[in-house]
Amino acid sequence: MLYELATLSCPLLAIDRASDGVYDWVNDAEAKGELFGCWRTEIGTLGRLIVLRGFEAPEDMTAERRRALMSANPFNAGSVVTALEMDSYAPFAFLPPIRTGDRGGVYEFRTYRLKPGGLPPTLAGWEAAIAPAREYTEHLVANMYALDGAPRITHIWGFTSLKERTELRSWAYGAAVWPPEGGPEQIAEATSTIALPQGPSPLA
Repeated sequence: MLYELATLSCPLLAIDRASDGVYDWVNDAEAKGELFGCWRTEIGTLGRLIVLRGFEAPEDMTAERRRALMSANPFNAGSVVTALEMDSYAPFAFLPPIRTGDRGGVYEFRTYRLKPGGLPPTLAGWEAAIAPAREYTEHLVANMYALDGAPRITHIWGFTSLKERTELRSWAYGAAVWPPEGGPEQIAEATSTIALPQGPSPLA
């Protein structure tokens, strides 16, 4: 499965209107793919909706990308959206499929722009670290690497609170099971965003 992470920017007071349009868009009879989640940003750059969809076939993702690009009203929110980004990703092959449902309610999106050639050692480090850090990594919703743009990975985590996140990360660092060995050395730039489910998100 391939993934699309779409980010829609809009005025703060237009988030509800934009998300209504998103759900209409992904549930349209012509739509392809599976919606995994829709979130509004709470910490980081505000006024953004993050939409995660999965596609079994590359051509389905291409068709959805074309549908949005050729629409005068992309995601049925064109009247309020001021910017739209659509990024393509492939999952880390050794991770299980995304499991929807209640994953805590507080989601962190971490994107690491990698140095050239940094993806293979990053994958190797993560694969080795997942099991030893299970108490922490069971909160990992997905990790995926970009198929377009700069070399980068984006991982999504689900927690019940920022307090839980902090405590789990402190435990993992203290137990020397995290971060993945060789991973931080590949990072050229890192960003983090905290987002909350918006509307009837399958990842709640």
